[in-house]
Amino acid sequence: MNQRDKQIVRDWAKRYMELAQSDEQIRMNRRMKDTNDLKITRPPVLIDEIPWYQMDIDGELQCECEDGGARGAEYFFRTAVYRRKHFRADTLFEPFWRVRMAIDSTGTGLRRDETIVRTDDCNNIVSHGIHDVLEDEEALEQMHMPQFTLRPDKDEAAMNYYTDMLGDAMPVVLAGHDYLYYPPWDDIAFLRGVEPILMDMYDRPEYLHRIMEKFTAATTARLDFVEKYSHVDPTSCNLHCTPGYISGLAEDGWKATWFRGMAQMFSTVSPAMHEEFEINYIKPLAERFAYTYYGCCEPLDNKFDVITKISNLRKIGVSPWANEEILAERIGGNYVYARKPNPANVAIRTDPDHIRRETETTVKLCLKYGCPCDIVLKDISTVSHRPENLIVWADTVSAVLDEYYGKE
Repeated sequence: MNQRDKQIVRDWAKRYMELAQSDEQIRMNRRMKDTNDLKITRPPVLIDEIPWYQMDIDGELQCECEDGGARGAEYFFRTAVYRRKHFRADTLFEPFWRVRMAIDSTGTGLRRDETIVRTDDCNNIVSHGIHDVLEDEEALEQMHMPQFTLRPDKDEAAMNYYTDMLGDAMPVVLAGHDYLYYPPWDDIAFLRGVEPILMDMYDRPEYLHRIMEKFTAATTARLDFVEKYSHVDPTSCNLHCTPGYISGLAEDGWKATWFRGMAQMFSTVSPAMHEEFEINYIKPLAERFAYTYYGCCEPLDNKFDVITKISNLRKIGVSPWANEEILAERIGGNYVYARKPNPANVAIRTDPDHIRRETETTVKLCLKYGCPCDIVLKDISTVSHRPENLIVWADTVSAVLDEYYGKE
C-alpha cells in the first residue's frame, strides 16, 4: 500500500470519527438503547441494505485508492459520511475499526446447485433457480459436522494491516464474535428450493426434522466452540439492520449478546407448523443468549403466540405484509415493534404523501398501544438510480416523527 492510499483513508477516517463521536451520534445511540430497553421515545429510523451503486451524487462515492483493502475502507467511510450528509435518519457508527477474530471451518460438505439470472450486472439481487441437493436421506448423509480452528495468524495479519493503514486516525480493535444470526430455512431453501420443503411438510415431515436436527447441531457446535475457545463480543451496535444497543447484558459468554431468528419462507405456513419446524429447534439456541430478535419479511400477526414462546424475546419484526394493528395490540409495551416499511415504495419514485400515510399508521398504532418502536427501511434492491428516493423517504418519515414525538 502506498503512502497516498494511506493518507486518503486516514483523511476519510478522521471525518468518520468526528461524526461517530459527535453529540448527535450520542443522542441517537441513547434513543436506540432506550427503545430496546422498552422505553417510549422517538423511534430510531434507519436505512440499510442500500443499492449503493445507484446512489452516487457528484462523485461522492468514487474512490481514489489503488490498493484493494484501502479502497474497501475508503468506500466504507464515504458511504458513512454520505448517510449523514443526505439522509435525515439515524446511523450506527462505531468510533473504532473492528477486526473480527478469524475462525476457519471445514463446512458441512453441502454445496448449492443453482442457475442465476441477472437483470443488472451490478446488483447482488438476482433470481435463483435451485436444484434440490437434499432430495433424500442418501443426499443428507453427505452432510458432516463442521470442524473449527482458531487462526491467530490471520488475526495478527489483519490487525497489522489496518493499523498500518489507519495510523492514528482511528483505533483498530480485535473483536470477538457477536450476536448469532441463525436463519436455517434460508440456508435450506438455497439447497432445496422452497416448493420441495413446503411439500415435505405434508409428505415427509420426518425427513424435514432430520434436516433441521443436523443444521441445528452444526450451529450448536459453532456456538460451543466460540464459547470454549474464542471470545464473545457484546459491543456490536448493529443487529442485522436494526440497533442492538440495550441494557442488561452479561459481562461475557453468549449472555452478553443477542440471538436473531427468522423463517421468511414460512410466510404461508400455519402457526402449528411454524412452531414444529422452526421455533422448537431455535428456542434452545435463542435462550443461551440475553435477548432475541425474531422476524423478517414473514408476517407474524397470526403467529404471535408461537414466537413468544421464546422466553427472552425482546424485538419482533413487523413486515410490510403483517397486520400492523393486530401486532401492535399484542406487542404493547412488552417487546420492540420493529417496523419494516415496504421498500417497493422507493423502487421507482417516492411519493411523500404515501410515505406520510404509511408512517402515520405505524406511529398512531404504537402510541395507541404503548409500543416501543424502531423503523428500518431495508431490502432495497433498487431506487432506479434516483438517490432522491431515499432522501425524500427519510425527510418525510422524520417530519412525521417531529409532529408526533417532537423534534430532538
